Amino acid sequence: MTVLQTTPVTTEQAPADVCSAPPRRHPRPDGQDSYTISEVVAFTGLTAHTLRWYERIGLMAHVDRSHTGQRRYSNRDLDWLDLVGKLRLTGMPVADMVRYAELVRAGDGTYGERYALLEATRRDVQARIAELQDTLAVLDRKITFYADARRVHAFEAERTR
Repeated sequence: MTVLQTTPVTTEQAPADVCSAPPRRHPRPDGQDSYTISEVVAFTGLTAHTLRWYERIGLMAHVDRSHTGQRRYSNRDLDWLDLVGKLRLTGMPVADMVRYAELVRAGDGTYGERYALLEATRRDVQARIAELQDTLAVLDRKITFYADARRVHAFEAERTR
């Protein structure tokens, strides 16, 4: 997944932090860029309560509203929610996710802080992966032990018949 995508730099524009995952196709209709909260619930698996909470705590930028006041999410909002989902999987605390969102909204001058926050999260993920690999090695040894013990037991039971 691409966490930080930059657009080509021209003389008039600097890199933009898009925070999207372009290779992954969302189950969205082609050409559509306006979704109700119930559609976003269906796309993301999040609850409407969670989506409203994300907006309330500042994890989501302001979500546009229809003329009747109904939330209207964009493809960019869905891409952001995809990133938030990935950050949740890393175990990043909600406060750090909110801080990251604030930094993104603050603009290009916060690249250093965003980098540091993501680097710290990456180190935490790597440590968790190492712990899980150690745990997996223990499980593999135990499984091998029991598989061997079953074979020995079956062989001895067959031999005594």
